[in-house]
Amino acid sequence: MGKVAKAGFGFLVAALLAGEFVGVAQAQSKEQGQQLSDKSVQLLVDYAWAMTPAKFTAPDGKVTEVDKTKRDQVMVPLDVAREVIRVGYQSARAQVCRLEEEQRANYQTMFRREQAKKWSDQQLLFINQLHMFTVMFSLGKVKITESEEKDKQVEVKEHPSRDPKPCDKTERDNLQKSIMAYVASDAPKATEAKK
Repeated sequence: MGKVAKAGFGFLVAALLAGEFVGVAQAQSKEQGQQLSDKSVQLLVDYAWAMTPAKFTAPDGKVTEVDKTKRDQVMVPLDVAREVIRVGYQSARAQVCRLEEEQRANYQTMFRREQAKKWSDQQLLFINQLHMFTVMFSLGKVKITESEEKDKQVEVKEHPSRDPKPCDKTERDNLQKSIMAYVASDAPKATEAKK
């Protein structure tokens, strides 16, 4: 496959995923429970993996190294990835709707739940990257390209043709309720973890 064809394929995939995100968001607002397909989840996982650094230093100075040749040791199950992506999409919509506190609580609740599952440091780094990639992708801040030299390249830059749709009052109110219900469902676990 030529470079132009691969780049075109990357944009096609991005467009299809964006369309599927919109469908899932509409379904979530109607509480129909529709989920992203396994193929879409796997594609987002692949792109998040491309963005995962081989070495990451946390603000507290803790260094996490990821052997990029041992992907299977870092991956999480598809159902976990799907949940991280769902939360990431809600975080992105919260950002568009200017719900900063809810956006932060949404991410923190998801991450706290995943930490409780005792994932390795490398897996937790990947979970964080998957959430971050989902937010950035949803907001049109990443450009996905493919070339013959490298499988996938993810560039962090504005992609104006993918601006997120504006947030109206109804969506803002529904999103706020949804996130707060998600956060509240974790409250007993968070309290127990602090003991």
